[in-house]
Amino acid sequence: GRQTNTTQSRGELRKKECSCTFREVTLHGGVTFEVHVQTSQGVFQEKMPYPNPGKQGSAARNFSCFIYNADFMNCSWARGPTAPRDVQYFLSVQDSKGRREIRCPYYTQDLGTHVGCHLNNLTGLTSRNYFLVTGTSREGEVQFFDSLLDTNKIERFDPPSNVTVTCNKTQCVVRWRRPRTHQRLHHQELSYQLHVCRENSQPDTENTLITVLGDLDNRYNLPTSEPRAKRTVKIRAADFRILTWGPWSKPTEFGSDDGQTSAVYIYVPLVLGTVVCALVLGFLFKRCVRMQQLFPPVPKIKDKLNDENQVEDQIIWEEFAAEEGKVYREEILTVKEVT
Repeated sequence: GRQTNTTQSRGELRKKECSCTFREVTLHGGVTFEVHVQTSQGVFQEKMPYPNPGKQGSAARNFSCFIYNADFMNCSWARGPTAPRDVQYFLSVQDSKGRREIRCPYYTQDLGTHVGCHLNNLTGLTSRNYFLVTGTSREGEVQFFDSLLDTNKIERFDPPSNVTVTCNKTQCVVRWRRPRTHQRLHHQELSYQLHVCRENSQPDTENTLITVLGDLDNRYNLPTSEPRAKRTVKIRAADFRILTWGPWSKPTEFGSDDGQTSAVYIYVPLVLGTVVCALVLGFLFKRCVRMQQLFPPVPKIKDKLNDENQVEDQIIWEEFAAEEGKVYREEILTVKEVT
């Protein structure tokens, strides 16, 4: 009879058992769960610690993951500083609902220890997933590491494709095609950066970095008039809410060398014209000097009676001596009256 009553009591207790599932909790740091029970007899409280068994510092560290090419993911980590020599790590990934678990199919190693994982099939993963790295060793227990990661935060978008540039006399239009992404994103959720660089320019000079939001057409009008020097443009993409930029696309050239040539055509004639004018003026100046030396001005005779206050560019006739080697003869005619 007692056994039957005991069985019935255990059955009633099992029917009253409760459970709770936590999806947004990481456990590698150790946690303590508290259960509060309220009954007619009072309130009861129970603490349930959940430790991370193993030697402190033996868990994997520096854990990170990123998605690329929309379908692939790479994860990496480092050995714990106190991990045993024969430690081996293993990675598993669960979706947020716990319905599917993916075990790493391809590991990368460092001296025989798993320090990375490559996944080439992300089917079934949701926007938020649970990553767990466990460790094993013959020397003893190894602590685990766990993390919750959002796929939209760890995805690196591929560069935009089909980048083209068409120009007219006043502007150039840059067009591109949006990259393929793991998450289904609207075109307005994407952001792009355009890097416009003049060819053969020094770094950080004559370069333009432009950020634009995604659009259905994915185009940008770049004001630049003819003649324009040769330039290149490259583009990268990111989620506008996170701005974790992906790699750059290949540079696309536009413009030509006509801009530099036209500048030469302008400056060379200007320099030549200046030189010719200088030569002509110099020739005329020398000619005037020689004319003055050949034909000096004839000095005026000073009038002693009326020119007392006038300029001193007149000289006295007596002071105007004849040049050396020349003698002026004077003929004097005497007239006498004869009766």
